[in-house]
Amino acid sequence: MISVDRPVERASATKRILLWHVHGSYTTALVRGPHSYFLPVLPDRGPDGRGRARTWVWPQSAAEVTPAQARELDIDVVIAQRPHEVDQLLPQWLGRRVAAAVPTIYLEHNAPQGRVGEMRHPMADRPDLTIVHVTHFNDVFWDCGTTPTRVIEHGIVDPGYRYTGELPRGAVAINEARRRGRVVGTDLLPRLHAAMPLDLFGIDAGALGGMDDPTQSVLHAEMPRRRAYVHPVRWTSLGLSLIEAMHLGMPIVALATTEAVEAVGPGCGTVATDVQRLCDALRRYAADAGAARADGLRARAYALERYGLKRFLCAWDAVFTEVTS
Repeated sequence: MISVDRPVERASATKRILLWHVHGSYTTALVRGPHSYFLPVLPDRGPDGRGRARTWVWPQSAAEVTPAQARELDIDVVIAQRPHEVDQLLPQWLGRRVAAAVPTIYLEHNAPQGRVGEMRHPMADRPDLTIVHVTHFNDVFWDCGTTPTRVIEHGIVDPGYRYTGELPRGAVAINEARRRGRVVGTDLLPRLHAAMPLDLFGIDAGALGGMDDPTQSVLHAEMPRRRAYVHPVRWTSLGLSLIEAMHLGMPIVALATTEAVEAVGPGCGTVATDVQRLCDALRRYAADAGAARADGLRARAYALERYGLKRFLCAWDAVFTEVTS
């Protein structure tokens, strides 16, 4: 645990931010900002007190805090990511009176589920909050009522250009592919596999013959050895693995759903709802390694510009300034 007994020196523009460790990949990028980040920790390191990441590298400015330490902190902004954080955890950790006075941002990672006319956000009509969506698609589909919303598109720490494409196979990164089924396009994998053999990575991927829950370093080493990255997802928020694949220099073959049509720029691969077109793209990459490399280079350039870390952190700084003004 990193000590927070002594005050953290900071410039006047920096903030003291409290957030729970919910999404490790996302938080890895967020804590690269210039602020002081405090992550609740409990002895069991369960979902409501994970503290610092164990499998990602985070800077020392991301410090663990116990409930007793949190009560003594002068927090400028809270980032909540689950409904019970707003009404249960925040009063418990900061004290009800303090929690009510601290500006709170609700970071919504997910696309809504259900009928289009009934996609009501759990934080709708909360003028005391600001909801930050990670894609414009999510912002359009969630009904947030009168709650102010902002969009901060994803940013990631650049893993560097690592593409070799030496294996004429496709890489697919999906967690719990069997359980999530059609939502993540698991049923499409046999058709795509017939066009180019696919290697599946993710939690419980072993059940479908893939690699179970690889670390980020293993994923970044193994994926770019494959000729292309395949994104068969029907309905989820934009996965960070897709953006990471582009940063690695991989060409993309993706189903044209949710935010994928915005995330994959022109010349970066093939995005379509016609599965036959996706299969044709995979066959072309299997036969033409040069074409795959060229599209992958364009994908990396596009990702660095649109999903680069600097742009992401500047967007967050603007929201921090807005909610604390």
